[in-house]
Amino acid sequence: MKMTTLCYIEKDQSYLMMHRIKKKNDENADKWVGIGGKFEAGETPEECATREILEETGLVPKKLDYRGIVTFVSDMYGTEYMHLFTASDCVGELCEACDEGVLEWIPKKEIAHLPLWAGDHLFLELLNTERPFFSLKLCYEGETLVSAVLDGQILKI
Repeated sequence: MKMTTLCYIEKDQSYLMMHRIKKKNDENADKWVGIGGKFEAGETPEECATREILEETGLVPKKLDYRGIVTFVSDMYGTEYMHLFTASDCVGELCEACDEGVLEWIPKKEIAHLPLWAGDHLFLELLNTERPFFSLKLCYEGETLVSAVLDGQILKI
């Protein structure tokens, strides 16, 4: 079981996205994702998200908004609990290079056209609403999303 964080940093109606093209054996290879990674021992979700954002982007969020938890169940990758955040106010300079992928500000309206995991479309839609904290379960067989449950209610996919 993995514990991770993911943050979508917003600026000028765009999210800072990472195109995962640099790591070998990356389960997110060729996908576009937000910024985040695995917990280190003793970290809170906020500490993990802040550290990962700094390491991958050079930015430090002034405030993180804890938006939800996403439970991934995969026959290929096991179970992952991902703590999902947004941030809109960061300090620092965006780094030019990242070891894990290419960073780019993508207008929100264009993100749906990028290669994403199918379930990412669901939680990105939730992030673009004023919805309170949510729990989303996404079940995958290979790279195919086979079921989704939002706050205990089965979603049509």
